[in-house]
Amino acid sequence: EEEEAAMALRYLTAGESHGPALTAILEGMPAGVPLTAEDINTQLRRRQLGYGRGRRMQIESDEVEILSGVRHGETLGGPIAFMIRHNDWVRWQQAMSIAPLGETEQSESEQIGTGQMHAAAEKDWRLRPVTRPRPGHADLAGLLKYGFIDARNVLERASARETAMRVAVGAATRALLQAFGIRIGSHVVRDRKSVVGKECRSRWSPYH
Repeated sequence: EEEEAAMALRYLTAGESHGPALTAILEGMPAGVPLTAEDINTQLRRRQLGYGRGRRMQIESDEVEILSGVRHGETLGGPIAFMIRHNDWVRWQQAMSIAPLGETEQSESEQIGTGQMHAAAEKDWRLRPVTRPRPGHADLAGLLKYGFIDARNVLERASARETAMRVAVGAATRALLQAFGIRIGSHVVRDRKSVVGKECRSRWSPYH
């Protein structure tokens, strides 16, 4: 049981969709595992491919920065810190500012009841409060849980953008599996009415 506990991995992500960056801490990675930023960036590039990707995929060019826990291409055994910067942050610096906004730049949410359009929100639509929760998302649950008026306080965190960091963390743990000779792969076996034959599946290999 003690050995199993020592090998337990856990991670914590932080960051908003239009904030300056996504971050994560990965804890429990043993020392001596080969790991480079390029190992992770390869998987991040795969994430940006495929059908149905939104415009955000065209804006971002995800590259991870490993801030701690790795030296000379090998893990040190301590927590590993990752960061992925956002290209789109340049357009959201005021709307997603960490510092309090000035009196003339405060969120319009305080004036929703008055029907007055705040001057700052007229200039920048990003400052306008989001008051219509998106179906199938966490917006309404977050509004009710935290008592927010502006759903942006919820949707910035409950965003598919956050999955970029999950891919980065997953790529790091993939390196641990590879150290034990374990490879990960996948393939399609059925597409609606089409089924991949056994002869094709027999040629499939996770190594390619």
